[in-house]
Amino acid sequence: MFWERRRSATLEGNGGSGPSKRLDDKSKEKKVRIWTYDSSTPSSRNATIYCGAKIMSLDWECKSDRLLLIGTADGGIKAWNVDAKRVVCDLSTSEEFPSILDIKCSPVQPIFVTAAASKGHGSSYADSMGFASLTVWNMKTWKAMTVLPLGKDPPAITSLSFNHNGKILAAAATDGMIHMFDMSACLQITGWPAHDSAISSILFGPDETSIFSLGVDGKVFEWSLQNQGQILWSRNCSWFCDPESSKNCRHEMALDANGRRLLVTSGSVRAPIYQVRGHANGLRTLPHSAAITTVDWHPTLSISLTGSADNSVRVTSLS
Repeated sequence: MFWERRRSATLEGNGGSGPSKRLDDKSKEKKVRIWTYDSSTPSSRNATIYCGAKIMSLDWECKSDRLLLIGTADGGIKAWNVDAKRVVCDLSTSEEFPSILDIKCSPVQPIFVTAAASKGHGSSYADSMGFASLTVWNMKTWKAMTVLPLGKDPPAITSLSFNHNGKILAAAATDGMIHMFDMSACLQITGWPAHDSAISSILFGPDETSIFSLGVDGKVFEWSLQNQGQILWSRNCSWFCDPESSKNCRHEMALDANGRRLLVTSGSVRAPIYQVRGHANGLRTLPHSAAITTVDWHPTLSISLTGSADNSVRVTSLS
């Protein structure tokens, strides 16, 4: 789920799966809803988008609030224009890498990057996703520009994050590695083993001197980008992100606008809120009636958003 000004986008199933960025029912995640929570935003931009395939990832174009990009499990990439209320571009990736695990728009340039995966053959979280392919796309021509180098048969990339000026892209993999790319040269500049298990979510810290990673084992690390490999802060939220719940959804996290509070999805009905580099661990969100499958913060206000497998979305002021 992603905020863009006063609007958000959620996934919905056709009678069972809840609003989320990624859910567990592969047969039902075929619909996206765009909705407003603030009366000052025109409700005419609200929409329901039927995609015909399992939806794996969403992202808003960063320089405006008009385009929503949607990645699906059959290699489809759709661009929905909220003003025209229609799909303005419908792309397909190669058959070799059909599942779009994550999609991220550059905050500056008219480009976006897709993390696609081949079909895996194992039963574990990592093996079920196969190998990775990172493709850079031009949003003016809607054509692929280049494929970022990852080496031979690289493990699947699960999460992407741009820095503020779009010059650096961070990518997290199912083998626990974090990769960093120079987007002007389209080359990998560094990387390090961050987790003993697959990484579910990655994001830059607010001052971009650090990067956060969340493993499927529930461990959260804040890594220094000035002293590579140094852990600045960590938390173990395995009680919320236990291996059993990780089989059903890929856990994610979100930082508030100040970078002081970290919100993490949960296999429980409440999600934890951690004080970054603090010691308070008692904060939790209001309860849903099922697992919390997606989380986000308002880009400027102290407002959190949680989406649950019970088909509910909560917008909560924490100030």
